[in-house]
Amino acid sequence: MPDRIKDIALLFKIRLGFFVVLSAILGWFMAVDTIDLTAFLRLSIGGYLLTGASNGLNQIIETRVDGLMARTSNRPLPTGRMSAKEAWGYSIIAAAIGLGCLFSLNALSGWLGVAALVSYAFIYTPLKGRTALSVFVGAFPGALPPMIGYVAATGDFGIEPGSLFAVQFMWQFPHFWAIAWLAHDDYLKAGYQLLPFNGGRTKRSAWQIVAYTVFCIPASLLPWALPNGSPMVGNYALVVAILCGIMFLVPAIQLYRTLDLKAARRLMFASFIYLPVVQIAYVLDKL
Repeated sequence: MPDRIKDIALLFKIRLGFFVVLSAILGWFMAVDTIDLTAFLRLSIGGYLLTGASNGLNQIIETRVDGLMARTSNRPLPTGRMSAKEAWGYSIIAAAIGLGCLFSLNALSGWLGVAALVSYAFIYTPLKGRTALSVFVGAFPGALPPMIGYVAATGDFGIEPGSLFAVQFMWQFPHFWAIAWLAHDDYLKAGYQLLPFNGGRTKRSAWQIVAYTVFCIPASLLPWALPNGSPMVGNYALVVAILCGIMFLVPAIQLYRTLDLKAARRLMFASFIYLPVVQIAYVLDKL
């Protein structure tokens, strides 16, 4: 049984799920004035299970190519430790419970959850082997968690959750391309070309990574710059967002200058720090 639990954790990518759910929770905190523990738990559990289901479906579809890459060859499906039928079962159960939790909060957050699941598993995943534009497509479900969190609290969609979506949407590009830079050779074994340009680790691709990292700075200011004199955050979050954006940009520029794996790894780790720090600053500034 412990081995089966470990394999389910690998199927659902539970460590990645923590970061996804954290952004949903921080989006929720941006919308609430008082904490409803029941709603908080439904969002957390629902978001975690839905993220796990999306990852499980992704691995079912990519079983063959996962077996070709060193970074994924030890997953439960390509090794045969878990059958596709079992993975479908776990993923469907997780999706049903996760969506049930979101729909219990309100219908709009539930339908956003459906959109995230479908677009990630059934649109982004099949596109990965066909075009580098899959990164753009995948940025949509990847940016939905803070929007889902906000909408779960309010039941309304508007410019406020849209601004949180924009921040995470723009972050997706340097974050994913840093990973793709590190895993480029492994991705090629599976026929994936996920860097911006087909030449691979080139100045041209690195320059686009720098450009999108720069774009993260104005995107991160959107919650402060909302119209009608009603910003979501104040000047504290503004300063933190700008400083974090500059610190995020430094390894991107280093990558452009050197084109080496060390710079890409620094950019990847910077991306893991940048987003939660900025989102936490939004929440703290709102308190």
